[in-house]
Amino acid sequence: MTDAPAVTEDNTQSLTIRDNRTGSEYAVPITDGTIKAADLGKIRVDEETPGLAVYDPGFVNTASCRSAVTFIDGDKGILEYRGYPIEQLAEKSNFLEVAYLLIHGALPTKAEYDAWEHEITYHTFVHENVKSFMHGFRYDAHPMGMLMASVGALSTFYPDARNIDDPANRHMQIVRMIAKMPTLGAWSFRHAQGKPFVYPDNDLSYTENFLSMLFKMSEKKFEADERLVRALDVLFILHADHEQNASTNAVRSVGSTQVDPYSAVAAGVGALFGPLHGGANEAVLRMLRRIGKKENIPSFIDGVKNGNERLMGFGHRVYKNYDPRAKIIKKSAEDVFEVTGTNPLLDIALELEKIALEDEYFVQRKLYPNVDFYSGLIYEAFQFPPEMFTVLFAIGRTPGWLAQWLELVQDKEQKIARPKQIYTGERRLDFTAASERWA
Repeated sequence: MTDAPAVTEDNTQSLTIRDNRTGSEYAVPITDGTIKAADLGKIRVDEETPGLAVYDPGFVNTASCRSAVTFIDGDKGILEYRGYPIEQLAEKSNFLEVAYLLIHGALPTKAEYDAWEHEITYHTFVHENVKSFMHGFRYDAHPMGMLMASVGALSTFYPDARNIDDPANRHMQIVRMIAKMPTLGAWSFRHAQGKPFVYPDNDLSYTENFLSMLFKMSEKKFEADERLVRALDVLFILHADHEQNASTNAVRSVGSTQVDPYSAVAAGVGALFGPLHGGANEAVLRMLRRIGKKENIPSFIDGVKNGNERLMGFGHRVYKNYDPRAKIIKKSAEDVFEVTGTNPLLDIALELEKIALEDEYFVQRKLYPNVDFYSGLIYEAFQFPPEMFTVLFAIGRTPGWLAQWLELVQDKEQKIARPKQIYTGERRLDFTAASERWA
């Protein structure tokens, strides 16, 4: 039996599926290299049987949305924001300009950038009640947990944020979120150290202000080395967005309920908190310390090949080539160490990278350094404790999360996230009352 003819005028742009259970054939349209899961749902044995579904744990090969924010070609090692190569943005732009690009979809004019920078700077302060709220955490509270809670709490300070259908309102919340993330991140850092909170300094740039709130003590005016400011700014750019990763998927999934953006971003922070997402650079540092010195690298490499060691900071779920961000961050590491002094772990990292890139075992498996391989070394040079690494990641990722959220709420095709499941439990059991079960 053959089902209806192809649903596209051009049969070459469709997939013909033969259901061997019934002998029926189905023509499923191919659009942008994908087929719709709903079209597969039309394939069924009979009217009483559920349609065919896709089982894809972790969304390994399932597209959940259309997006114009970020393009990645993992095989070629390409990363672009709104069409602009990450290499050019890291070299020629700054974080606030990249944030504007991600949110608005185009580079700003001089007037637009000045207005954007003014808005962000003006909104860096948070309500004094937030300060009291953060003081309520235990002295040893993890900074990432504090950030997640305080971001979610902002929704109670701006209840109008729930009006997500108003473009002006959406813009206001986006500005507030980007502006206040460094303040919340810096205060979580200071709280963990038992130091007084430092208020934003509106005379400083975005990244300079963040460093001031982190490290200012008794000096009248905090001044950071320009090379350190630039290196951190580049790190923020490199982390600004990365397509549909776990935390972005969390933002979109929670955002699909039409909740306010603070709650959606808090979900992203929570996903980033997980060691499989945001904690990879800390694992790299632990690996380098375990190696100890360059002379131990060959034995470590042998351990990796034999399955006794794990090579952290190499390979990526998306990139099957050299992570383009890793090349940029390697240069930033060199600039930072000019100011802070060389970290002995850098020598181990450089030698490990050299050996791994020449070893056929790693080349065949396409295990190249990723962005986490050097970022931990940079953060450590800034004297950040490991628990702050993901906070820095979250600050950089905020514009990307918001750009994805903004795209979501304006996308007419999007629906509330509700994936299917394959039920594996018992069926049609007879319930016995407790008085009988316990007799």
